[in-house]
Amino acid sequence: MTVIAPESRSMDLILWRHAEAHEHPDGLAGKPGDARDLLRRLTPRGEKQAARMAAWLDRQLPDGARIWSSPASRCEQTALALGRKFKLREALLPEGDPLALLELVQWPHGKSPVVVVGHQPTLGRVVARVLNLAEDDCSVKKGAVWWLRHRERASGSQTVVVTVQTPELI
Repeated sequence: MTVIAPESRSMDLILWRHAEAHEHPDGLAGKPGDARDLLRRLTPRGEKQAARMAAWLDRQLPDGARIWSSPASRCEQTALALGRKFKLREALLPEGDPLALLELVQWPHGKSPVVVVGHQPTLGRVVARVLNLAEDDCSVKKGAVWWLRHRERASGSQTVVVTVQTPELI
């Protein structure tokens, strides 16, 4: 078993996109974040994805990790698979503001690891922002985890990718 231990003076941000969910009942006419979108649940495949990723995450996360989730049903189901306490936050709804997410988790100055269960494109925009990518968005696959670490060094601070995991590769 590999345990990912944070370095001194660092913060870990674990971005977990919800697993595969049923399509919007209104098809392409449906809007991200509308009432019917928020009720979409995981597919049977999505439930398996969430369970696989949750089992892996549970082995890696320290007991003190904070967990935040979008209140959308598919995110809440994904977070429930982890079997730990979590809090729902409106700031994590679809089409959320990446800066609001970073403020919520106190990036990069938080004291404990934080898991955020959310949506694309918000999670991809957070990845692009904290890694200073040229593009303003990064693709985050359904059910995948991006584990980022901000660390302070004598020579300055940096953000590194600890790992990117997909449920299919675990």
